[in-house]
This record gives sequence, C-alpha cells and structure tokens, in this order.
Amino acid sequence: MLQVVSGSAADNTPSTPSGWILAGSASGGGGTFGASAGPRRLTWFVRVLAGSDTAPTTAIPSGTTGSLITGRIITLTRTAGTDWRWAATFGDDQTSGTSFSATGTTSLTWQSGDWALIGYGVASSADSYSAEAVSVTGVTFGTVTERADSAVTTGYGATAALATAAATAGTATLGPTITATLGAASTGIAGVLRVREASAACAVSPQSVFPPRNLVSATGLAGDDITTVTLYRQDGTGLTPVRAASGIDVTTQSSLLRVDAEQPLGVSINYAAALTDLYGQQWMVYSASVTSTVASDVISDAIRGVGAAIHIEEWADKKRTRDASVFNINGRYVVVGKTRSAAQASITVSTDTSDDGDALQDVLANATEGTILIRAQTTINGVDGHLAILDDDEKRNWQIEYREWDLDTAEADPWPDTLEAAGYTLQDIANNFSTLQDIAAFFPGTLLDIAMYDFGD
Repeated sequence: MLQVVSGSAADNTPSTPSGWILAGSASGGGGTFGASAGPRRLTWFVRVLAGSDTAPTTAIPSGTTGSLITGRIITLTRTAGTDWRWAATFGDDQTSGTSFSATGTTSLTWQSGDWALIGYGVASSADSYSAEAVSVTGVTFGTVTERADSAVTTGYGATAALATAAATAGTATLGPTITATLGAASTGIAGVLRVREASAACAVSPQSVFPPRNLVSATGLAGDDITTVTLYRQDGTGLTPVRAASGIDVTTQSSLLRVDAEQPLGVSINYAAALTDLYGQQWMVYSASVTSTVASDVISDAIRGVGAAIHIEEWADKKRTRDASVFNINGRYVVVGKTRSAAQASITVSTDTSDDGDALQDVLANATEGTILIRAQTTINGVDGHLAILDDDEKRNWQIEYREWDLDTAEADPWPDTLEAAGYTLQDIANNFSTLQDIAAFFPGTLLDIAMYDFGD
C-alpha cells in the first residue's frame, strides 16, 4: 500500500505508478494553497505483490509554485483468504488547531480482522503527530501503531503521518472518525484504507451425468460486500457468460450457483466470477481447470438437462441465402441485396443403441423452443453450436439397434439467457429415490443440497 501526500495549486491527483491501482484520493483542509496553508491531498495506491516488483514512481501531473509530494509504502502478508479487498474513505479538518478530527464521508463495512491503514496530511511542515486513533461505533480496534511521521519542507510544505490498527471485534457500516494530536496548529486531510483478507472464491464441480454439465459457484460473497456477480466460462483467453448468470444481484446472498450444460467437450476450460462490491469496485476470481469428456458426439437440450450420444456421419455443406434483386440497366447488372442469412444444413447423425435412439427422439420431440445444441466429441469450430430443427427423418434398421437420422437445421441463437440450465431432472430423482420420504431422509439440509448433488454417482 502506497500513501501519497501532495499539494499543488491545481490540486491534481498524483499519477498512478505502473502496476499499481488507485484505491482513493481526496483533498481537504480548506483555504487557498500556500505556505503551510490551504488544502493538501491524500492518495492511496495498492498492488498485490508478485515477488519481483520494482520501486514505484509517481508525480503531480502539473507542478506549480510550491508543489510538493511525498510517499511511503507499507506491506501486509495475509495468512488466510483467497485475495485482498480494500475500500477507502476520507474526511478533513478545516479548523486550525492541535486537536485534529475528521470523519470519513464514505461508510465502510467493518468486521473483526479488518486492517485499518490511517493516513494524515496537514499543511504545516513544522508539525508532528501523537495519539493517532480511529473509532467506529460498534467496532473495537486494537492498539494503534504509528508507522511514520514525516515533515515535507520543500515547496509550500506539509506533514504526512501513517498509523495502523486492526479491528478485533464488532461489525458496523459507518465512516470512521480519525483523530490525532498535532504538534502545531494546522488543518488538513485524513483517511482510512480498510484492507480485508478476501473470502470470495469461484469453483467448478463436474457432474458425472450424461450429457456433461458443470456446477459453477461463487462463494464467500457476503464477507466481501459483493452485490453483483457474473459467471463466465473461460476457454483460452475468451470469456463466455454462463447461462442465467449475468449481472445477478446477490446483495442478500453468500453464494451463487449456476449450471453450465453448454461447455465445449474434450478441452480444458476454467470459470471466472466477476464480482462488484457495494463501493462499485470490481474483482475477478477464478476456478481450477476442468475437462468434460465423452465417448461420442452429443446432441442436447441444456434447459431440460437431457441429451443423446450420437455420431455425426455427414455434414456436407452450410447453405446461406440472401434476398436480392437483379436489374439490367443499359446492359449492366445492378444487384440490390440484403444481409446474408444464417446457415442451413442437412446433417446425418447416427445412434448405436435403442437407448441412444430413444434419447435423441426425446430431445428432438421436446426441444426447448425448437433449439438443440450439437457438440463434437472434441470441440470443433463450425460444428459446436445451437441449431433450430426444421424437420427430421429417422431411418431404422430392423436387424440391429443402429439408426440414422437426417436433420434439416438452421443456425440459431442460444436459448434466451433468462432460461436456466437444469442441474438435475425429475428422471434423475426417480432413478435414485422411490418416495418423497426417501428424498427428505437423504437431503436433510436445504434444497440447495439437491441442486449440488451429483446424480450420476
């Protein structure tokens, strides 16, 4: 964490050092910028260290007479959690005196274990600090430790101070009151950078059912003040939103669970959760990688959670049409056409067993909004995609269970995002339980336990 205290006639925010993140900046103290008078600016920058980080440099973009800047770095090492979360608040004291007091204008959430980095910047360069303190109604802080007390005698001068304290008990959502005793009467700015060991995480749980589906979850949301979540599937560098998981309001939730039944097959992917907290800050957390494997090509309906194992026998062409008119103007053809259509194609697929054939029959007969998802055993661009079924022709073989199907299709958009993919079906429950009492006995907790259960085991 980098604390910067600065001052200039233009009151510019210092530039963000390479590799750092601006966590917050504010100026205060009142008056007009001058020698030991007027506003000073306090700025917080943060970064998660990678182990080979270079020293940061920052500057006032437009230096003027009396301009000044100073900075100090303090580091934290976490022993738990998945990452870091931070939020900043500032307040100023415009009454010159030695009893400094300012209240943060932005309310922060507080809980035991939060770390408070307390910063001050006053106009006088002949100052010193003592009795630094932070208070929040309902929250207990441990000992406040002064980390730095530095006079800046260049330019019009300032004094920068830095202290730390940890919340040891209590919860609240309030702006902290920051106090100190100054060695000389002055005015200035103060702020707190609240740092927390993050709890939010993204995880994927592959199910052993057919067709393949993954349970994707974001957890630990309440502890990080998360209000909105979007879940993504990551294939290489590309991010694809998981069905029904875009911009979900989780203000009162500690977790979010969605089913991904449209993932590519035979390739390694992972999932990501984009988190927005109540301060509007955005964070990304990632799952481990997972590969969904099958022994055939697949036609499925993700919304109903059903599918069939098939083999793509022939997919000769994809025909695209364009509404166009041709005019012969003095021996020259003039063509007026509209946008080219999506592709249409006749696809021949086969099933090896009666069960597979019946499963395909079910998918085609009851396809949600007449749409299916076709995927190659190992994903292939140009094969994997959503198709609208125009008609189908089943060719049975009366000697063996093998069947061929001619499917007339047109490329289609996926099902609307408002339709969630099924994590399990009533058939899954029927295959595993006989009575409602059996279900209640096996799942004594909540309905979420059913959603999380792997019915393929």
